[in-house]
Amino acid sequence: VQLQASGGGLVQAGGSLRLSCAASGRTFRPYAMGWFRQAPGEEREFVSAITWSSGLIRSADSVKGRFTISRDNAKNTVYLQMNSLKPEDTAVYRCAADLSASPRTRPTLNWAEYSYWGQGTQVTVSS
Repeated sequence: VQLQASGGGLVQAGGSLRLSCAASGRTFRPYAMGWFRQAPGEEREFVSAITWSSGLIRSADSVKGRFTISRDNAKNTVYLQMNSLKPEDTAVYRCAADLSASPRTRPTLNWAEYSYWGQGTQVTVSS
């Protein structure tokens, strides 16, 4: 499985960006897809995740009401619509796939549970 992320860039505070993450490779049926971010000198941070079959969403409190995750199963693609961006949203954003067969009731926040990762895409929000 390969994950290809795109859509990052430089935007002013209050602006919007839409990230995309397309999966290719073997038959793709993850339990969930997630977005994580990491700013320089900071730990990797959970942003949002969505289950592939039911579309159940889990998001970090810091992005609720501003970021929206969605998926297009036919295109094997997950999106992250980011509105009302703030300078503190500046980070490298990476998508990831949770292919675990273990039973879960909702997407996990733990990055270690995601087994496939896309390359990062830089999001920079200027003040």
